[in-house]
Parts: sequence; structure tokens; C-alpha cells
Amino acid sequence: MHDRTATPKPSAAALPELKANGRDLRIDACRGIALWCIFLDHVPHNIGSWLTLRNYGFSDAAEVFMFVSGVTCALAYGKVWSCEGWTSVIRRTLRRSWDIYIAFLLLTLACAILVHIAGVERLADESNTRILLDQPGATLAHAAILQYRPVNTDVLPIFVLLHLLFAPLLWLLLRLPNLTLGASLALYALVHMFGWSLPAWPNGHWAFNPLAWQLLVVLGAWVIIEGERVRPWLTSRMALAPAILYLVVSLVIALSWRIKPLEALIPQGLTKLAYPVDKSNLDPLRLLHFLALAVVAVWLVPPNRQALTTAVMRGAILCGKNSLPIFCLGVLLTLVSLLALLDISEGLAMQITLSVGGVLTMIVAATLLNLIKIKPRSQPIIALPMSVRAPQDAWGTVGGRTLEAFRRGLREFGWARGRNRLGDCQVAKRQSGHGPCLAGELVRLKADAIAAAARPAAMAAKNATATVPV
Repeated sequence: MHDRTATPKPSAAALPELKANGRDLRIDACRGIALWCIFLDHVPHNIGSWLTLRNYGFSDAAEVFMFVSGVTCALAYGKVWSCEGWTSVIRRTLRRSWDIYIAFLLLTLACAILVHIAGVERLADESNTRILLDQPGATLAHAAILQYRPVNTDVLPIFVLLHLLFAPLLWLLLRLPNLTLGASLALYALVHMFGWSLPAWPNGHWAFNPLAWQLLVVLGAWVIIEGERVRPWLTSRMALAPAILYLVVSLVIALSWRIKPLEALIPQGLTKLAYPVDKSNLDPLRLLHFLALAVVAVWLVPPNRQALTTAVMRGAILCGKNSLPIFCLGVLLTLVSLLALLDISEGLAMQITLSVGGVLTMIVAATLLNLIKIKPRSQPIIALPMSVRAPQDAWGTVGGRTLEAFRRGLREFGWARGRNRLGDCQVAKRQSGHGPCLAGELVRLKADAIAAAARPAAMAAKNATATVPV
């Protein structure tokens, strides 16, 4: 492993090309499926959990969700950096961290209210909300500093911290990617050597130790930054063969923990070595299992797979696009499902009903959220280049007289500020590579027309859309 000796500012072209107006739908689909699996796994004694990864190896959907979150953050904030600079990256990471923090506090209160309304003693114990109901003041104070968490909500405090620190992490990854990954690996190793963790209350235990699980987020972001160097290794047969072998061995061992006849086939020494697998600190066996899955997935899921157009995958994509509210909904659905199993029936029919009903509820909620985000436009939008002073070789620069003549012509045809929506887009210097980003932003805003005054600007706009007149 080596690192760059020089540290020039990375270009915007260093980030991978995005699909579907800035989103890779495979990432959204993967995150949506992970959310479904997390819900199914959290419902105790649920036959639906046999559809997830948990019973077939050492890792589960939690690793997938954390890794994909690192990938998503690198893509999203990397694009913000290339288009708008570090100030916007810092502002957006802080805002996202705050959004997750508020969602965590509201979810904590919602869990307590649900358990209180249900009035089931066992539900309070299972959800770790009894102490919140008995000592609300002290418990909420510890929740406010992320030390107390109801069951199944541990992921949210981790993401509060990771988004809070992602701007400096991205800065390091863009300049010293391998060294940054090495530091993350070193922290992970120190956690296992010395048992490091962050303070927790009341029992000092994190279901997901942030100091260990940060590795998956950093790894996901690193793969995006160093994609061109990593992909040849991931797609090589030298990586595929040991990955498949490890997955097969872990499959047999994991099944032997649940199927008694298989237990006799596994050597006792191997069983003792693998069990129990520590989830809290991301056991190395879990990490290796996830990495093996990732290698096989690269081979089995090529770009632009047609399966993404099916109804099931469209539902997964919608859930992945709205991951924060859908995750919170999944936690509440888990409590409702547990209540139904305790009060009504623990039978097979009930388990199937709760599993299918929960996933469908998540899809419906994601669909409604997606519809809410689509804002209707009452008037057409025309995007104009902003009049700024710039060097002669600036990208899309037009003279003040030319720009004013263009606007005067629009006014003659009834287009004027106050009556129509005329969106200004600031120009960027040609050497900065911001042109395609600005053109992509105009397409995302669904402008009815884009005015370009120079060939580079016109070509960037033409490459960004095949439907908006340029």
C-alpha cells in the first residue's frame, strides 16, 4: 500500500460519474434492501429473518448499511465540494448531522410513548425504555448527549458523529487516501486490543461501537475516492476465489449454530474460534465476511442491471432515497410487531403477516415522502448566466452588454423578474471544471431552457440533458 507524495488539489473529474441526475440507483436499492433486512432481523423469532444475511454468515445488513452510507457520503459531499467548495460541504454535513440528531431524539420519545400506551411490561424491557419511563429527566439528559439509546436506535448516534466529522475526513481522503484508511484501520485495531469505546449510559455498552464501526464508513468513502485503483483488484480472480471459499466456510459454520445435525460436522476448535462473533466491536470475522460479500457482489451486480426496473427494486430504491425517515419508521414497526407477537400470537402466519406488512408499510411511506418532495411548478423556469466580472477565459463568461441585451429581449416577450421565475446560475472558471456541475444543477432544477454564451458552456449544458433546450 502506498500513498501519494504530492498533494495537489484533486480535480472534479477524480470523482466517479454519477447516474440518474446525480444518484446511482444501485446504491439506493442496496440501502433500501438493507433497511428491509434490518427491520426483519430486529423482530425477534421472526421467520422473515431467514431472508436476510444474518443466518448465512458472520455479517448482516448492518455492515452493508454502514458501508453504503460511506459510499453515499463520499459521492454526495464530493460533488458538493467540486461544485461549491468546502464551505458548502461543512454547512451541509453540519445540517445533516443536526437533522439526524433531531430524528434520534424524536424517535426516542416516540418509542417511549408507544411503549407507555401499549402498557406491556415486557415490551418496556425489550426496548430498553423502562429506565426512560422510570427516570425521564436523567434519561433524556443522557440521550441528549448520545449516551442513552433505546434498542435498535444505536445507528443514529453513530451517524450524528460521522456526519459531524465527515468534512475533515473527506479533506484527508482527497489528499492522503491510503494514509487516512490506514489510520482508520489502526483505530479499529486499537479498539480490539484495548477495548476502547465511547461513554454510554446506563450500562456502558454500545450495540455499535463508533470507534470500530467507523472503519466501514471510511472504507466506503475510500473506495469511491480510489475507485480506479481498487476495481481491478476487486474484479480479479485472485480476490474472487478466496472470497467464495470464505463465504462457503462461514455459511456452514453459521448454519451449524441453528441446525443441530450440521453442528457435529464442524470441528470444535473451529466453532470455539468463531463463536460468539462480537457485533458491538465489528469482529474481524464479520469484517472479512462483508469484504468477501462485496467482492462477490462486484462480480454478480454489473452496472445498469435491468432488475432495477422491477416493482420490488423500485420500492427498495424509494426506501433508500429516504433512508433516515424509513429507518426511524422501521424501529417503530419493530416495536409494533413485537407487541403483536406478545399480545396476539407468535404463530407462523402472524410472523409472515408482520414481515410482509412491515416492508409494504415502509415502501408506501417512502412513496409518499417521494411525492411530497416533488414540488409542482406553476410557471416555466429559464436559467440565465449571472453577470459577473471574470477573466476572458472564464467558463461561460459573457459581457455585461450582451447579457443585458439578452434580458431585454426576454422582457419584450413577457419574461421579467416578478412575473416569471428567472434563475441565475453563477459562472465558473474554465480550468476549475465547474461547468458540468453547474449544467447538471440546472437540469436537476428542471429548467425549461438554458442560455449559454460560450461554446464550453453550451457543450456542458448539451451533455447534461437531451430534453432541455439549450
